[in-house]
Amino acid sequence: MSEHAATSTPERGPVARVLVCIPTYNERENLPGVVRRVRDSVPDADVLVLDDNSPDGTGQVADELCDVDPQVHVVHRAGKEGLGRAYLAGFAWALDRGYDAVVEMDADGSHQPEQLPSLLAALDQGADLVIGSRWTRGGSVVNWPLHRKALSVGGNLYIRVLLGMPVNDATAGYRVYTAEALRRIGLDNVASQGYSFQTDLTRRAVERGMTVVEVPITFVEREIGDSKMSGAIMRESLQRITVWGVEHRAEQLRSLVRREPRWHQL
Repeated sequence: MSEHAATSTPERGPVARVLVCIPTYNERENLPGVVRRVRDSVPDADVLVLDDNSPDGTGQVADELCDVDPQVHVVHRAGKEGLGRAYLAGFAWALDRGYDAVVEMDADGSHQPEQLPSLLAALDQGADLVIGSRWTRGGSVVNWPLHRKALSVGGNLYIRVLLGMPVNDATAGYRVYTAEALRRIGLDNVASQGYSFQTDLTRRAVERGMTVVEVPITFVEREIGDSKMSGAIMRESLQRITVWGVEHRAEQLRSLVRREPRWHQL
């Protein structure tokens, strides 16, 4: 487990109410199994499916799961608006209902629900944000081609150097926030999507001095359906991250210029 914080991490104790947010778009074949595995792995947690009006009927499948399990909830959204907007809707839903922690999890099975107890354990020990990390010691990916591994590792290295963040997997989508962390991050002006959404919230947490802990996970490539990642999302992420990096380095330079010279009296 890799920890990044300005101060030591105080133990918080068990988090009482946890909501697992699962955005969906055309995931009718994957969703029932993922929800079942979540409920088996963390029986006390609630699940919120955020469906973007999937044309394959995923929303109907989510309603059926909700009908038979009072701990499963569904939000039907008007259309495909992107991962970031879906999670922001889930965060707002959770905060309005008094949850203590919110989990981000993909619907395609790449984020293994059986590893969620490890992430929640780190939260119980005082973390504000827990990242299920592929690229920290002990983390791994399964069934990824070499070029995709290189893209992810290279992208995270670019983020780490440009933004100066001591985080190995800032683009990871399997993560847990405390409710207080989400309030402090400032969600009102978050407009990013895809990889940049995860990076944006990570940098905000780091900038505000929160405790960020990376827990190693095994990321498994989906077996059913198609990835939602596109060239447009990747380009948007690269552009936003570059702008944030330039702003970060410019602010560092301004800070150096503002420093008063130290004169030594002879």
